[in-house]
Amino acid sequence: MKIVTQLDNFWADRTVVTVGTFDGIHKGHAKILDFLRSQAIAYDASSVVFTFSQHPRQVLNPNDASLKLLTTFEEKSNLLEKKGIDILISHPFTQEFAALSSEDFIRYLKGKTRLSALIVGFNHQFGKNREGSGASLKDYAKKYNFELHLIDALTQDEISISSTKIRNALMSGDIFTANKYLGYCYSLTGTVVEGNKIGKTIGFPTANIEVADKMKLLPAFGVYAVQIVIGTTSYNGMLSYGVRPTIENIEHTPALEVHIFDFNDTIYNTEITIRFKARLRDEQKFNSIEDLIRQMKIDRQRALMFLPRTTNLVCQ
Repeated sequence: MKIVTQLDNFWADRTVVTVGTFDGIHKGHAKILDFLRSQAIAYDASSVVFTFSQHPRQVLNPNDASLKLLTTFEEKSNLLEKKGIDILISHPFTQEFAALSSEDFIRYLKGKTRLSALIVGFNHQFGKNREGSGASLKDYAKKYNFELHLIDALTQDEISISSTKIRNALMSGDIFTANKYLGYCYSLTGTVVEGNKIGKTIGFPTANIEVADKMKLLPAFGVYAVQIVIGTTSYNGMLSYGVRPTIENIEHTPALEVHIFDFNDTIYNTEITIRFKARLRDEQKFNSIEDLIRQMKIDRQRALMFLPRTTNLVCQ
């Protein structure tokens, strides 16, 4: 897959294009992307995903700290490449770009990509103040000579799938729903950093994970059954995310700690990926370290029950 960040010298003989933020590359996105690929083959054209280097809300509402993203740019591009997309355009989203009218945007898109067909969701909105809609796109398709395909929303259990619903599920700790809507296991990648080493003293050594991209959405505080990928090898384990309320004499700031089952290697400064399989419980404050250890033994047994059950769910 070719990644394009500047359109000044972009060239493709013929393209079929879809436009959107595509955060998460969930099942609804997959429906659009699969159709995009089929149309690109039919038109003998390149399949193009036109997305943005920043989420529009980051530019339009820069003081809104609540926005977190399901996928980093690297994760998004990897998922799109696995879907067979030919070209990813990561266009700068600026105040000036946001001020383009819906028609100016289509004129710009047509001029830069020479699109033969445009494929978007049925409720796609675009242009200044989101003024453009499916109805206006039909007019622009005739005026600027391209085919338009509006794709219906994909539903799961009669609920339409969206990135917002997946974010809300993760923020409430509902890994099952998030993974169901995504079509794969939610994941994050980070670097193992040195911690307090308390886990090792109680028989549950943990790797402390630092996630570099601060826009990456972390799930609700709690304990999770996870798969850990180190290099090309996968391991089972359990992850705790929270402020470690039972442990005294530490700074109670949010921390990601993963206990990798049957693993004793030192992996400081190593990049690892965590795939969330199931939520085991909320974070709890225990009366003693002994109570915490007893619960962690139970957590391990429960995690081992969940992990085999979900091996049929394809994780990426």
